[in-house]
Formats: sequence, structure tokens, C-alpha cells
Amino acid sequence: MSHRRTICCLIACISLLNSASAGTLVQFRTVFGDLEVELYDQDKPVTVQNFLNYIKSGRYENEIAHRLVPGFVIQGGGFTLVSNTITPVPTFPPITNEYGVGQQYSNTFGTIAMAKLGGNTNSATSQWYFNLTNNPSLDAPNTNDLFVVFGHVIAGTNVLNIFNTFQNYTGTQQSNIVADIDANLGNAFYPNFASCPLLYPAVVSTNFVFVDISLLQVTISPASGGGKQISWNSATGLTNIVEYTTNLPPVWNTLVTTNGTGAPMTVVDNAAATSRFYRVQVAY
Repeated sequence: MSHRRTICCLIACISLLNSASAGTLVQFRTVFGDLEVELYDQDKPVTVQNFLNYIKSGRYENEIAHRLVPGFVIQGGGFTLVSNTITPVPTFPPITNEYGVGQQYSNTFGTIAMAKLGGNTNSATSQWYFNLTNNPSLDAPNTNDLFVVFGHVIAGTNVLNIFNTFQNYTGTQQSNIVADIDANLGNAFYPNFASCPLLYPAVVSTNFVFVDISLLQVTISPASGGGKQISWNSATGLTNIVEYTTNLPPVWNTLVTTNGTGAPMTVVDNAAATSRFYRVQVAY
């Protein structure tokens, strides 16, 4: 297992069944459904850690997708929106481009990669995008390309397909549109909102596409009636399996198997053993 956390002398981890080098799992929640994403911790460590730093720091809270090109990409990570006020995400320093580090991954449908400035290979900060189709041109070995893929969707590609059905607004569409709203914003963020996804034509806060990102983090704490309480953010629509062992090297036993809802889930292990090791696996 490649992803573990030590909590109260117990090992808690989330892993993926049938994956020899499982990476960190994150959820992207949208009005259209959830995306479950596995990150490439081992191959793109700097890129993944940078992305996780933004999640853990809270800088992605109230985040919106600000760019959508159907049949190409949907992009976020650059702006948040609270009470009709759009605010740029405060950025950490740019990271080193890891395209040539570890295994090289192409910009194929369902992968997530970091956005960067044209002509500046080492300029990625907070902005990310999902590939809505196969985009091999983004792999080209020059300073305008080399976009680093650092994860892929393991469940929820139907959500990406919904974004592919959005239409450029011509004044007649009633929902799911792409519009140039730079003028509405007084060009304050030009040209970032030239192809902004909106649920409905009016440029109001409730019509933006919000994207909530969270880790599928496992925590272990004492249960009120004794035993241990295992909590985690479940993976939507996938089989979530809570397992335990008392041995190292481990022999895993199933504590509970449940269908993930995307919401936090909790189970209690009432066993008398004072020291057990736990993990939550997601089958896909």
C-alpha cells in the first residue's frame, strides 16, 4: 500500500483494489455529480503535493470552474466566489514541471493536469483542468505544452460528458451554456472568463459551476461505547471496504463493505483488541 497515515498508533489508509501503486484519492463535487480521482503520488510527487497543499490550506473553498471548452477541457483552481464577489486563489510559488519525471502520462480523456502560462514550462501554481477528450497536442515537447497529467478519474466520467454537452451562448439557450462574461466583470479578470460555464444565462453567483474538492481522509477515534470509530469521506457509487488486521505483515479481514455515497461515513469496531490496523479500500 502506498498511501498511509498513522493516527493514535494505528495505521489508516485509503487504497485502490487491483492497483499495485495506488495514489491519494480526492473527490470533486459538482451539481452534476461527483468525480472520484486517483492522483499519481509516486510519479508526480511535486505536482501532487502542490495540489494537496491547496486543498488542505482551504484555498479551494467556494471554488468555481471559470473556463470550459466542450470537447477540450474544463478548468478551475483559479477563482473562488462568495456573495457575488470573485476572488483569485492566493497562489503558492510556481512548481517545477514534472512531465519528464516518473512515468509520462498523456492528456487523455478523464485525466487531470496542471494549467500553466504559455511559454513558461515551470509556471504551474493553483489552476488545474480535466481533459474532456484525448488532447495529445498538450503533450508536445515545447514551452507552450508539456502539460503535466497528475491523476485520472476512476468514477464519474459521466460528469465530464455532461460538460461536453454545454453550448456556446447565442442568446437562445436556456441552460448549460458557455459565455464570455469578461465584460460583465468589468474586465477585472480578462481574459480568464471568456469561456465561462454557467448553469443559466444570468451572471449571478448561483449560476456558476462550483467545484468542491476534498480528500477521502481516514480518521480513527475512540467510540463512545468502547472500541474504535473509523470515519472517511466515501467514494461515490463505488464499493468502500473497511478492513482490519492485528498483524504486520498484514492479513486483512473485512469489517464492513458498503456502497459509497460521497458523504462522510462512519463505522464502529467494537472488538476488544486495543491495537488494530485499519484501511479503507475502494474497488473500481
